[in-house]
Amino acid sequence: MKNTEDQKILKGIAAGDEQVLTLFYKKNLPYIRRYILQNSGNEEDVEDVFQDALVMIYQKLKTDSLELQSSLRTFFYAVCKNIWRNRLRKNKKIVLAENIYDTADTIELKVQEDIENSEREHIYRKYFLKLSDSCREVLNLLFQGNSMKEIAKITGYTEGYTRKKKFECKESLIEMIEKDTAFKELQLTPQKNSEL
Repeated sequence: MKNTEDQKILKGIAAGDEQVLTLFYKKNLPYIRRYILQNSGNEEDVEDVFQDALVMIYQKLKTDSLELQSSLRTFFYAVCKNIWRNRLRKNKKIVLAENIYDTADTIELKVQEDIENSEREHIYRKYFLKLSDSCREVLNLLFQGNSMKEIAKITGYTEGYTRKKKFECKESLIEMIEKDTAFKELQLTPQKNSEL
């Protein structure tokens, strides 16, 4: 969907336009249904999650707090996915009797961890790209294992300025990331690897 198309749909959702809502429902329900049915859900769950996601988007539109970084379809799918994952997490029953751990639970936790790591990486990349060219260059060289002396030589800065620049760039990146609502949600899960 093009951005202008997304804007028309968002206006329709905000206005409660039946025609827009019906079309949106028909176009997006199959994707949501497939995801939820493949992940321990049923038809009732599909309807509930779809409606909850639509209400959330409606509320965000009404409070003017909706920021689309992707297409509306991608955003809506991600919202539904997160709602469903949170429900699964809340309803999760782990059998601890006699120290027996279900393999499915272990696999589910691994998948959950992979998803959360991927989300962290996405947030990091999103804000890394918002840094200035010079900040990205210094941090990239740092992440490649270069010393401050080597970075100074490559960039043409003095070693003292390179240290200052590195500090300022990292601070700027951390500040942007910490303001992200998705990051705040992920903070509840411990990070395994942080290069900052």
